[in-house]
Amino acid sequence: MPRPVALITGPTSGLGEGFARRYAADGYDLVLVARDVERLERLAAELRAGSGVEVEVLPADLAEAADRGKVAGRLRAGVRVLVNNAGIATAGEFWETDFDRLQAQLDINVTAVMQLTHAALPSMLAAGAGTVLNVASVAGLLPGRGSTYSASKAWVVSFSEGLSNGLDGTGVGVHALCPGFVHTEFHQRAGIDMAGTSSLLWLEVDDVVRETLADVAKGKVVIIPGLQYKALTTGGRLVPRSVVRALNKVAAKGRGRS
Repeated sequence: MPRPVALITGPTSGLGEGFARRYAADGYDLVLVARDVERLERLAAELRAGSGVEVEVLPADLAEAADRGKVAGRLRAGVRVLVNNAGIATAGEFWETDFDRLQAQLDINVTAVMQLTHAALPSMLAAGAGTVLNVASVAGLLPGRGSTYSASKAWVVSFSEGLSNGLDGTGVGVHALCPGFVHTEFHQRAGIDMAGTSSLLWLEVDDVVRETLADVAKGKVVIIPGLQYKALTTGGRLVPRSVVRALNKVAAKGRGRS
Protein backbone atom coordinates (compact mmCIF):
# COMPACT_ATOMS: atom_id res chain seq x y z
CA MET A 1 0.00 0.00 0.00
CA PRO A 2 1.37 3.46 -0.86
CA ARG A 3 1.98 5.76 2.07
CA PRO A 4 -0.15 8.90 2.45
CA VAL A 5 1.51 12.14 1.35
CA ALA A 6 1.73 15.42 3.25
CA LEU A 7 2.74 18.62 1.46
CA ILE A 8 4.14 21.26 3.80
CA THR A 9 5.06 24.82 2.90
CA GLY A 10 7.78 26.63 4.80
CA PRO A 11 9.32 23.51 6.42
CA THR A 12 12.94 24.63 6.73
CA SER A 13 12.52 25.92 10.30
CA GLY A 14 10.02 26.49 13.08
CA LEU A 15 6.52 25.06 12.95
CA GLY A 16 6.89 23.87 9.36
CA GLU A 17 9.92 21.78 10.28
CA GLY A 18 8.10 20.50 13.34
CA PHE A 19 5.15 19.32 11.25
CA ALA A 20 7.50 17.75 8.68
CA ARG A 21 9.26 15.74 11.37
CA ARG A 22 6.00 14.67 12.97
CA TYR A 23 4.36 13.55 9.73
CA ALA A 24 7.53 11.69 8.71
CA ALA A 25 7.55 9.93 12.09
CA ASP A 26 3.90 9.01 11.51
CA GLY A 27 4.80 7.33 8.22
CA TYR A 28 3.80 9.96 5.67
CA ASP A 29 5.78 10.59 2.53
CA LEU A 30 6.48 14.30 2.21
CA VAL A 31 6.57 17.11 -0.32
CA LEU A 32 8.55 20.02 1.12
CA VAL A 33 8.07 23.49 -0.37
CA ALA A 34 10.32 26.50 0.34
CA ARG A 35 12.73 28.93 -1.31
CA ASP A 36 15.92 27.76 0.42
CA VAL A 37 16.98 24.73 -1.62
CA GLU A 38 20.02 23.96 0.52
CA ARG A 39 18.00 23.77 3.74
CA LEU A 40 15.25 21.81 1.99
CA GLU A 41 17.73 19.21 0.75
CA ARG A 42 19.39 18.95 4.15
CA LEU A 43 16.09 18.35 5.93
CA ALA A 44 14.92 15.93 3.24
CA ALA A 45 18.08 13.83 3.56
CA GLU A 46 17.72 13.72 7.34
CA LEU A 47 14.08 12.64 7.19
CA ARG A 48 14.74 9.98 4.55
CA ALA A 49 17.54 8.50 6.66
CA GLY A 50 15.76 8.82 9.99
CA SER A 51 12.22 7.78 9.08
CA GLY A 52 12.59 5.80 5.86
CA VAL A 53 9.99 7.89 4.04
CA GLU A 54 10.09 9.36 0.56
CA VAL A 55 10.70 13.11 0.53
CA GLU A 56 10.17 15.26 -2.55
CA VAL A 57 11.83 18.67 -2.58
CA LEU A 58 9.87 21.35 -4.43
CA PRO A 59 11.66 24.74 -4.44
CA ALA A 60 9.20 27.61 -4.76
CA ASP A 61 8.71 31.23 -3.75
CA LEU A 62 5.02 31.53 -2.90
CA ALA A 63 5.12 35.28 -3.48
CA GLU A 64 5.53 34.47 -7.21
CA ALA A 65 2.51 33.47 -9.26
CA ALA A 66 4.44 30.98 -11.41
CA ASP A 67 5.81 29.19 -8.35
CA ARG A 68 2.38 29.06 -6.70
CA GLY A 69 1.10 27.49 -9.89
CA LYS A 70 3.86 24.88 -9.78
CA VAL A 71 2.93 23.86 -6.25
CA ALA A 72 -0.77 23.87 -7.13
CA GLY A 73 -0.02 21.49 -9.97
CA ARG A 74 1.66 19.06 -7.58
CA LEU A 75 -1.33 19.24 -5.24
CA ARG A 76 -3.73 18.41 -8.03
CA ALA A 77 -1.87 15.11 -8.41
CA GLY A 78 -3.13 14.24 -4.93
CA VAL A 79 -2.04 14.49 -1.30
CA ARG A 80 -3.66 13.40 1.96
CA VAL A 81 -2.49 16.41 3.99
CA LEU A 82 -1.75 20.03 3.09
CA VAL A 83 -0.07 22.22 5.70
CA ASN A 84 -0.18 25.86 4.60
CA ASN A 85 2.53 26.97 7.01
CA ALA A 86 4.56 29.48 4.97
CA GLY A 87 3.98 33.05 6.09
CA ILE A 88 5.82 36.31 6.64
CA ALA A 89 5.46 39.43 8.74
CA THR A 90 6.97 42.85 8.20
CA ALA A 91 8.46 45.30 10.66
CA GLY A 92 7.92 49.06 10.45
CA GLU A 93 4.88 51.24 10.10
CA PHE A 94 2.44 50.39 7.30
CA TRP A 95 2.79 53.77 5.57
CA GLU A 96 6.60 53.56 5.62
CA THR A 97 6.89 49.95 4.41
CA ASP A 98 7.73 49.24 0.77
CA PHE A 99 4.49 48.34 -0.97
CA ASP A 100 6.03 45.43 -2.86
CA ARG A 101 6.96 43.90 0.49
CA LEU A 102 3.37 44.31 1.70
CA GLN A 103 2.06 42.74 -1.50
CA ALA A 104 4.44 39.79 -1.11
CA GLN A 105 3.15 39.33 2.44
CA LEU A 106 -0.42 39.23 1.14
CA ASP A 107 0.48 36.82 -1.65
CA ILE A 108 2.17 34.38 0.75
CA ASN A 109 -0.21 34.68 3.70
CA VAL A 110 -3.48 34.82 1.77
CA THR A 111 -3.27 34.14 -1.97
CA ALA A 112 -1.09 31.05 -1.59
CA VAL A 113 -3.36 29.62 1.10
CA MET A 114 -6.41 30.06 -1.11
CA GLN A 115 -4.77 28.78 -4.30
CA LEU A 116 -3.10 25.74 -2.76
CA THR A 117 -6.21 24.75 -0.82
CA HIS A 118 -8.28 25.07 -4.00
CA ALA A 119 -5.84 22.80 -5.82
CA ALA A 120 -5.70 20.18 -3.04
CA LEU A 121 -9.40 19.70 -2.34
CA PRO A 122 -10.68 17.89 -5.46
CA SER A 123 -8.49 14.80 -4.97
CA MET A 124 -9.19 14.78 -1.22
CA LEU A 125 -12.92 14.90 -1.89
CA ALA A 126 -12.65 12.12 -4.46
CA ALA A 127 -10.85 9.98 -1.88
CA GLY A 128 -13.27 10.93 0.89
CA ALA A 129 -10.37 11.78 3.18
CA GLY A 130 -7.93 14.63 3.70
CA THR A 131 -6.73 17.38 5.98
CA VAL A 132 -5.92 21.02 5.26
CA LEU A 133 -4.13 22.77 8.11
CA ASN A 134 -3.83 26.52 7.64
CA VAL A 135 -1.40 28.24 10.00
CA ALA A 136 -2.98 31.51 11.09
CA SER A 137 -2.14 33.32 14.34
CA VAL A 138 -3.59 34.65 17.56
CA ALA A 139 -2.98 37.99 15.83
CA GLY A 140 -5.89 37.10 13.56
CA LEU A 141 -8.20 36.78 16.56
CA LEU A 142 -7.17 39.80 18.64
CA PRO A 143 -7.15 43.36 17.25
CA GLY A 144 -4.45 45.93 17.77
CA ARG A 145 -1.15 44.17 17.09
CA GLY A 146 -0.54 45.40 13.56
CA SER A 147 -2.45 45.98 10.36
CA THR A 148 -1.71 43.88 7.28
CA TYR A 149 -0.26 40.82 9.05
CA SER A 150 -3.14 40.60 11.52
CA ALA A 151 -5.63 41.15 8.72
CA SER A 152 -4.08 38.38 6.62
CA LYS A 153 -4.31 35.94 9.51
CA ALA A 154 -7.89 36.97 10.26
CA TRP A 155 -8.66 36.09 6.63
CA VAL A 156 -7.10 32.64 7.10
CA VAL A 157 -9.27 31.99 10.16
CA SER A 158 -12.48 33.12 8.45
CA PHE A 159 -11.63 31.22 5.26
CA SER A 160 -10.93 28.02 7.19
CA GLU A 161 -14.11 28.24 9.26
CA GLY A 162 -16.31 28.88 6.25
CA LEU A 163 -14.70 26.13 4.22
CA SER A 164 -14.98 23.69 7.10
CA ASN A 165 -18.73 24.27 7.18
CA GLY A 166 -18.98 23.62 3.46
CA LEU A 167 -17.00 20.38 3.72
CA ASP A 168 -18.97 18.92 6.62
CA GLY A 169 -19.65 15.24 6.07
CA THR A 170 -17.15 14.81 3.21
CA GLY A 171 -14.31 13.25 5.21
CA VAL A 172 -12.13 16.29 4.50
CA GLY A 173 -11.25 18.61 7.37
CA VAL A 174 -10.00 22.19 7.26
CA HIS A 175 -8.41 23.68 10.36
CA ALA A 176 -6.95 27.06 11.35
CA LEU A 177 -4.01 26.92 13.73
CA CYS A 178 -3.71 30.12 15.78
CA PRO A 179 -0.47 30.04 17.77
CA GLY A 180 0.87 32.88 19.86
CA PHE A 181 4.60 33.53 20.22
CA VAL A 182 6.62 30.41 19.36
CA HIS A 183 10.39 29.99 19.67
CA THR A 184 11.28 30.01 15.95
CA GLU A 185 13.15 32.22 13.47
CA PHE A 186 9.93 34.03 12.53
CA HIS A 187 10.34 37.32 14.41
CA GLN A 188 14.06 37.56 13.69
CA ARG A 189 13.45 37.15 9.96
CA ALA A 190 10.78 39.84 10.08
CA GLY A 191 13.08 42.23 11.92
CA ILE A 192 10.70 42.45 14.89
CA ASP A 193 12.30 43.10 18.26
CA MET A 194 10.83 40.72 20.83
CA ALA A 195 13.04 41.79 23.73
CA GLY A 196 11.03 42.22 26.90
CA THR A 197 8.28 39.80 25.89
CA SER A 198 7.22 37.82 28.93
CA SER A 199 8.54 34.26 29.08
CA LEU A 200 4.99 33.19 29.96
CA LEU A 201 3.89 33.98 26.40
CA TRP A 202 6.40 31.76 24.60
CA LEU A 203 5.52 28.32 23.26
CA GLU A 204 7.76 25.51 21.99
CA VAL A 205 7.44 24.04 18.50
CA ASP A 206 7.04 20.42 19.61
CA ASP A 207 4.30 21.36 22.07
CA VAL A 208 2.39 23.30 19.41
CA VAL A 209 2.66 20.46 16.88
CA ARG A 210 1.55 17.83 19.39
CA GLU A 211 -1.43 19.85 20.62
CA THR A 212 -2.42 20.82 17.09
CA LEU A 213 -2.56 17.31 15.71
CA ALA A 214 -4.45 16.11 18.77
CA ASP A 215 -7.05 18.81 18.11
CA VAL A 216 -7.16 17.96 14.39
CA ALA A 217 -7.98 14.38 15.36
CA LYS A 218 -10.81 15.71 17.54
CA GLY A 219 -12.21 17.72 14.63
CA LYS A 220 -11.56 21.16 16.12
CA VAL A 221 -11.62 23.84 13.45
CA VAL A 222 -9.93 26.78 15.21
CA ILE A 223 -6.98 25.49 17.21
CA ILE A 224 -5.34 27.69 19.86
CA PRO A 225 -2.35 26.00 21.53
CA GLY A 226 -1.38 26.91 25.09
CA LEU A 227 -3.58 27.60 28.09
CA GLN A 228 -2.38 31.19 28.25
CA TYR A 229 -3.58 31.89 24.70
CA LYS A 230 -6.86 30.06 25.22
CA ALA A 231 -7.45 32.38 28.19
CA LEU A 232 -6.40 35.50 26.26
CA THR A 233 -8.61 34.80 23.26
CA THR A 234 -11.58 33.81 25.43
CA GLY A 235 -11.21 37.01 27.42
CA GLY A 236 -10.87 38.98 24.21
CA ARG A 237 -14.32 37.84 23.13
CA LEU A 238 -15.90 38.97 26.39
CA VAL A 239 -14.71 42.59 26.56
CA PRO A 240 -15.12 45.48 24.09
CA ARG A 241 -12.69 45.44 21.17
CA SER A 242 -11.52 48.93 22.11
CA VAL A 243 -10.26 47.53 25.41
CA VAL A 244 -8.57 44.58 23.67
CA ARG A 245 -6.84 46.96 21.24
CA ALA A 246 -5.52 49.09 24.06
CA LEU A 247 -4.25 46.12 26.05
CA ASN A 248 -2.77 44.40 23.03
CA LYS A 249 -0.94 47.56 21.98
CA VAL A 250 0.86 47.57 25.30
CA ALA A 251 1.44 43.84 25.65
CA ALA A 252 2.36 43.07 22.05
CA LYS A 253 3.89 46.41 20.97
CA GLY A 254 1.29 47.18 18.33
CA ARG A 255 3.22 50.04 16.73
CA GLY A 256 6.16 49.38 14.48
CA ARG A 257 4.50 46.41 12.81
CA SER A 258 2.88 46.53 9.43
